[in-house]
Amino acid sequence: MTLTFYMHPLASFCQKALIALYENDTPFKSHFLDLGDPTVRAEFNALWPIGKMPVLRDQRRGQLVPESTIIIEYLATYYPGPTRFLPEDPDLAWQTRLADRFYDLYVHLPMQKIVTDKLRPEGLGDAHGVEDARATLRTSYDMLERQMGSRFWAMGETFTLADCAAAPALFYANEVQPFGGTHPALAGYFGRLMDRPSFARVVAEAKPYFAMFPR
Repeated sequence: MTLTFYMHPLASFCQKALIALYENDTPFKSHFLDLGDPTVRAEFNALWPIGKMPVLRDQRRGQLVPESTIIIEYLATYYPGPTRFLPEDPDLAWQTRLADRFYDLYVHLPMQKIVTDKLRPEGLGDAHGVEDARATLRTSYDMLERQMGSRFWAMGETFTLADCAAAPALFYANEVQPFGGTHPALAGYFGRLMDRPSFARVVAEAKPYFAMFPR
């Protein structure tokens, strides 16, 4: 197999890249990572010293590709399929990249701040940081609510890189700060993401590990 994807099914940034792989039925081999195992962590750090998932290894081209956004762009360039993750129009392309960054930086990362704070030992929480993260989520939800009132997917009528970013970010953000009752347009968009076969498959594969997610 040419492509090996180093990942964990519950990890949200891994899910983002998995959506792209499943969208185009790209052949790949999954390499499950349990980073709680010191041996597994040491082996993965030898491959990618930063130690962050996901990482894509392309044996055919001799490339090691980290970071979910970069993985998706790499796949779009060297392993393209019916779903085109970046528009050819340069204006739409940079706007799609901006939407990708928005979901990563202003939905995904604040959600992760809230989640990781729950995992801290008692007495070592960061209440101020968590409230800042929740404030960022509230602002992001309001901005996305205005956008999604007139769009089917993140960038309009076509599924793109931005939707790959949005799906896991909104899935977990909705767990820590629900938006369904306050942001109907955003909730409608999230429902469409949940119905997308590629993301439905990602969620189904993560389900056995949901007990690990701190609610």
